[in-house]
Order: sequence, then structure tokens, then C-alpha cells
Amino acid sequence: MTRTFFEIENGDNMLKEKLRSEIPDDMKWDLSELFKSDDEFNKCFEEVLPLTQEFEKYKGKLNNSKDIYDYFKFNDEVSLKVEKIYVYAFCKFDEDATNTVYQEMKGKVENLLSKFSLATSYVMPELEKLSEEDINKFMEENENLRKYEYDFKCLLRQKKHILSLEEEKILATLNMSLDLPENISDYLRDADMKFDTIKDEEGNTVELNNTNYSKYITSKDRRVRKEAFDKLYKGYDNLQNTFACAYSSKVSSSNKIAHLRKYKGAREAALDSSFVSNKIYDNLISTVNKNLNIMDDYYSMKKKVMGLDEIHIYDIYSKLIPNYDKKYSYDEAKKLVLDALSILGDNYVNNLKRAFDEKWIDVMPNKGKTGGAYERGCFNTHPYVLLNFIGDYHDVSTIAHELGHAMHSYYSDRHNDYAHHQYEIFVAEVASQVNEIILADYLLKHTDIKEEKLYILDNLMELFKGSIIRQTMFAEFEDLMHKKEDSGEVLTSEFISSNYYDIYKKYSGKNMITDEAIRYEWARIPHFYYNFYVYQYSTGLASAAFIASNIINKKSNALEDYLKFLSLGGSMDATEELKVAGVDISSPEVIQNALDMFKGYINEFEKLYEK
Repeated sequence: MTRTFFEIENGDNMLKEKLRSEIPDDMKWDLSELFKSDDEFNKCFEEVLPLTQEFEKYKGKLNNSKDIYDYFKFNDEVSLKVEKIYVYAFCKFDEDATNTVYQEMKGKVENLLSKFSLATSYVMPELEKLSEEDINKFMEENENLRKYEYDFKCLLRQKKHILSLEEEKILATLNMSLDLPENISDYLRDADMKFDTIKDEEGNTVELNNTNYSKYITSKDRRVRKEAFDKLYKGYDNLQNTFACAYSSKVSSSNKIAHLRKYKGAREAALDSSFVSNKIYDNLISTVNKNLNIMDDYYSMKKKVMGLDEIHIYDIYSKLIPNYDKKYSYDEAKKLVLDALSILGDNYVNNLKRAFDEKWIDVMPNKGKTGGAYERGCFNTHPYVLLNFIGDYHDVSTIAHELGHAMHSYYSDRHNDYAHHQYEIFVAEVASQVNEIILADYLLKHTDIKEEKLYILDNLMELFKGSIIRQTMFAEFEDLMHKKEDSGEVLTSEFISSNYYDIYKKYSGKNMITDEAIRYEWARIPHFYYNFYVYQYSTGLASAAFIASNIINKKSNALEDYLKFLSLGGSMDATEELKVAGVDISSPEVIQNALDMFKGYINEFEKLYEK
């Protein structure tokens, strides 16, 4: 998963001067395990394309053990090839988005995915006709079907939410149209929006945009921060009605499709896709709301350290240790990550070494390369990791983070068949953030430099504020908007903005001035189009913090249970997988533990700073 979800917290400020051809080969990933050449890719693509039509031969026949097994087997074979094609095309595109060859390749793959979805749209409506008795009978008749027992269990649970064949086909046909609100908002933010110019720290006139905003909102110069803040949100103010139209359309369609599928609302539909109960969502918001006094302490401390009479929103992203600028070579970063994560055992570390030695990682920024960082898994190869390494602490932490994803994928792939190798999004950020926390803990324990300790603590506080507090705020806002629309409220720009502002004020506490312009921040957040996605960042970090604490403190069986969790893939419900790692995410205890860690970092920073 990508590392850019924090918006301005983790914005892309990478320099991309070099051409792809100028990057040393040992700093590039090796995609040859996928395809040795574009020609080999094209050959496979041409072989797979007609296979999408062959799904038609199973239509109307998914009512007996032989045809059901044959379909599952065929689907796995085709899906595996499609996965390889997808990963290769998107990795090649992300190396250099200006390369027209890979622009075309990516477009071809997107069309293939659409055809694949349409070709299989009949499957769930046919399977939902099966009863539990039918399924048990078929598994007795054909032992090979038993490996899909969990899939049948999921099917039976969601049976009442599957529509008729024609209705499912219509929805599959409308997929691209239903994505239009998101696409419109993306084009506005990424291409069409124009902002006023600002003066940078040297007094140069620069054009503000959504990408470089992260640079100026974290400036040491308060004038620059304020000017960037005011002018960015003036741009969103100017387009608030267009953004509101796009967002309200998305909310409306999500609610309507949820009701078509016999859910009470969009939230229940989104959570049910991963078999997550509403209790978990409500517990998160409730527990965080009971602890919002943390933000009073946090902003009080931040105001004092920054020497401000009052702290505004445009101050809160400025680093508390602005002059700390330690740089790491890539070799130094590798050693730090390997040393820190040695606590996870020899087998884990040996696989990390393979990631470095066998070129799983694309390291350096280059002209046209996609920003940020991510990991992409592929079942019959090793995972692939994209970085934009320039050598600061964030980059070292990002290596640990993305390799957490990679190890989760690697262990899942090696311990499950293809049908069950992919873990749910709900647990996707756990392994990555376990690594981040362990790395930070290791560095805090292995340095005597006060500024370095403070810098790391500042980053930890930002992580917990960004994932636990901020993402829960997003989750509460998203839930409110869907409920209001569902009850008949018209989501005008004024209604959306006023409600967002009220929630933002609540989550900011009493020691920060909530500037009026933040009313329009909702329009900046692409994740509001992802159907109740953001809460998982909070539950993910809370779970990771719980696991990491147990491993660091050498709690009995904590490491063994965690490694077992990494190997589960998609073989059971995500919430049950977390229980294998010792985490009951429906319990306030897990969320409270993360909030207590956040409090601890604030207190530790204050004590060390005052020395």
C-alpha cells in the first residue's frame, strides 16, 4: 500500500532530477521474475485476453460439484496471470509516467480488468442460489472443493446481499460511471486547480499547488506557512460547489447501492465486505473521543516549544526540531533497518536481506517516477517495493514500513494457495507499522544525542496524531455525511463544510485556534471516495502498536503469534487473524493502548526538551 495517505503529513517533496537511464542498475528493481521483457509481457497479455471470454462456458452451470470446482480452478489460473500482468504494467508505468509505451500498457491492463470483472459478474448470483446443504454435499462429492471452504462460508454470510444476475451485470457495467465523482475530484486537485502565488523563505515568487504545499506548510518561516495555508484553501473555497457536487454524488450512490444490497447503509456494506462489525467502528470513535484531551496536551506542548503565543493550523505541521537534518546513505539505512528488525528473528531478517540483495526494491527518485512509496505483491514471485530515497529519517522509516508490507505478502504467499494468499485491507497496515514502531524504539535506545531523540519522538507523535486522531476524525465525518444523506439531507457545500469544521474543532482541543479556512479541507481528501477506508489506518496503527509493544517487551509467545499472523493471508476473517496475534480490535483496550503510547511520547518529549 501507498505511503502518501497522510496528505500533507507525508506529501511528496522528493527531487526528481535524474532521468531513469541515469539511475544505477543496482538501485532499480528487477522485474524479470514477472516478465523478462515487454515482448514476453505482450505475449502473455494476448494469451490472457481471450480467456476472459471462456468464463462464459461456466454460466448457468455453477450448480454441481464438478463445474464449480472447474470454475474455481480456471478462475485461479486466469487471475494469477492477470495479477502478473497488472503488477508488471503498473510497476513499469510508475518507473516513468512520461513513457508513452507504459502509458499505453497501463491503459490496456485497465481495460482487461474491466472485461474480467464483467465476464465474471454472473458468478456470485449463481453461487448465492446454493444452500448450506448443497455446499456440504458438493464438498463431500469432491474433496478438492474443501480448500474453498472459507470462501463458501463467506458466500453464505453475504448471500442475502447478492443481487440477481441481471442486476449484478448492470452494476458491473456501471463501475466506471460510478467512479466519475472520484475522477472529477482527482482531476480538479491534480490538474485543473490554480492557486495564487506566494513568497518563499528567500522572497522568491512561487506558484502554489497541491504537491508543493507540503513544503511550504512545514516551512520554518511562519509567514510562508500562513500564506500557503490561506491561499491553498482560498482555491478550494472557489471550487467548493463543484467538489460538493462530486462528493455528494459519491455518498448518494454508495448509500443507494447499499440499500439495493439490503444493507442499512453504506457503512454497513463497506465493513461487511471484510466481515468487520459496526461495533469496531463505533468503538474506535468512542474511545478516541473519550481521550481528546490528549490534543490539549499536544498543542500546549507544541506551542511552548515553538515559542508561540497562540498556535494555528498553519503552525502544526512545522517540525519541533527544525534544524535537525541528519542524512543517511542507503547502505546506512539498510543496516539500521536490519539491526532494528533483528528482534523479529533470523528467518525474518534473512528474508529482508533477500529484498535488498535480490533487487526487490526500486530505490531512487527519477524524472517521471511516481511519488511516495508502496509495495506490490504477486503470488508466484517475490513482492516489489517502490521508494524515493533521498536519505532523511522519513526515508529510513519508509524502508522499514514498506518492507513490513513486503514480508506480510511474502509470508502470506508462501503459506497459502493462490485463492487465499491475499490478506484483507483491514490488516494491510499492521505489519508495516509494527516495523516503524520497532525501528523508532531501536533508534531511541541506541542514540545519546538529545536532538536525535527529540526528532524521532516528534515523528512518532506525528504518526500517532495522523493515524489515530486525524483518521478517526475523518472516519467520524464520513459516517456523519452518509447518515445525513441517507436521512434526506442535501449535502450542499455549506452543509458539508460546516459539519467538517465542527468536527475538526472538536478533535483539535482548546489550545489550538481552528482557522475558518479549514472548513474546506474535506475537498482535499481523496480517501473520502474510498467507501469507509480511513478508519482502517487508525485500527491498523492501534493493532500494530499493541503487537510491537508486546514484542519489544518480550511478552510470552508475542513474536511467535505475530509471525503466525503474517502467514495467514486471506484464510480467515481479518479480525480473527488479529486475535491470532493477540489483538482484539473490538476492545477499547487496544485503542486505549495506542492513545496511552501517544501520551507517553508527548510526556517523554517534554521532559527531554526541558533538560
